[in-house]
Amino acid sequence: MDRVDMLLEPLRMFLIQVGTFLPRLALAAAVLIGGWLFAKLVRFTVVKALRAINFNVLTERSGMDGFLEQGGIRSDTTKIFGVLIYWLVILAALVIAFNSLGLTYVTDLLGKVVLFVPKVIVALLILAFGGYFARFVGDTVITYCRNVGIQDADLLGRIAQYAILAFVVLIALDQMNVGGDIVRQSFLIILAGVVFALALAFGIGGQRWAADLLERWWPKRSKGDGP
Repeated sequence: MDRVDMLLEPLRMFLIQVGTFLPRLALAAAVLIGGWLFAKLVRFTVVKALRAINFNVLTERSGMDGFLEQGGIRSDTTKIFGVLIYWLVILAALVIAFNSLGLTYVTDLLGKVVLFVPKVIVALLILAFGGYFARFVGDTVITYCRNVGIQDADLLGRIAQYAILAFVVLIALDQMNVGGDIVRQSFLIILAGVVFALALAFGIGGQRWAADLLERWWPKRSKGDGP
C-alpha cells in the first residue's frame, strides 16, 4: 500500500498544481477578454472625441497627415492615436493577466513597454501642435514680407517654418528619450554648420551675392523718395 501511495504521490501533486493553476488561468483569460473589449471601446471613444474637437483638422494643417500619406500610411494621425490608446489598454491587461499567473519576468518587460507608449503619445501631441505652430509662423512671415514688399517671402517663410519644426522634432525625440545627448549634439553640430556656411557666404565667398540678396529684400530708397 505504501508503494502505491508513493507512485500516486506525483500524480496527486500534479493535480493539486493543476487545480491551483486553473483558476488563475481562468482569471487571466477573463482579464484579457475584458481588456480587449474595453480597448476597442476606448479606441472608438478617443477617435470620436478627437474628431469632435477637430483634432484631425489640426494634424492635417500641421502637415502630419500629409507626411504619413507620403510614407504609404493610410491612417491619419487621429486613428494612430486611437491605435496607441488601444494597445496601451491591451498591454495593461496583459500585465495584469501575466501577473496573476506569477510570470513576473514577463510583466516587467511589458511594464517597460506600457511606460513607453504614453511618451509616444505625448511626442505625437508635441509634433501636432508644434507643426501647426510652425506652419502658422511660416505663413505669418510670408504675409508680412509680402506686405512690406520684401522679395523671396516664400523662402523666408519656409526657413522660419522649418527652423521651428526642427526644434519641435528635437523636443519630441527628447520626450521619448530617443538618442539623448547624441541627438542634441548632432542637431547642434548641424545648426552650427548651417550658421558657419551662411557666415562664409555673407562674409567671404559670396559678398556680391549677399549684397544683391539684401538689396532684393530691403531695397535702398532713391534720393527722390521721401524721408
